[in-house]
Amino acid sequence: MVRISIKALSLNQAYRGRRFATIELKKYKTTLGYLLPKKTLEKGKLRVWYTFGISSAGGDGDNLIKCFQDALADKYGFNDNMIYEWNIKKEIVKKGEEYIDFEIKLC
Repeated sequence: MVRISIKALSLNQAYRGRRFATIELKKYKTTLGYLLPKKTLEKGKLRVWYTFGISSAGGDGDNLIKCFQDALADKYGFNDNMIYEWNIKKEIVKKGEEYIDFEIKLC
């Protein structure tokens, strides 16, 4: 493992000006709100596992995380700054067969 001694840059530090949610993001979060199962999370440091089944091999795995993770936080009432561990995987699937698998647990 390589360690680089530098402070990570946040998205808020990386861009100037306000970012506005698109209609697509609002629809995505609303749809997920209906599709996500009811779940109660314990308070504390969290660990998440995500598998994104995507139909485009060119999709960046890290770009898939933020919107989904924010929707999870909205639905389950936690702040995503409580996530301390991530396991992310992407799998290529046929168009129309896209999916997201996830699991959230305490560390």
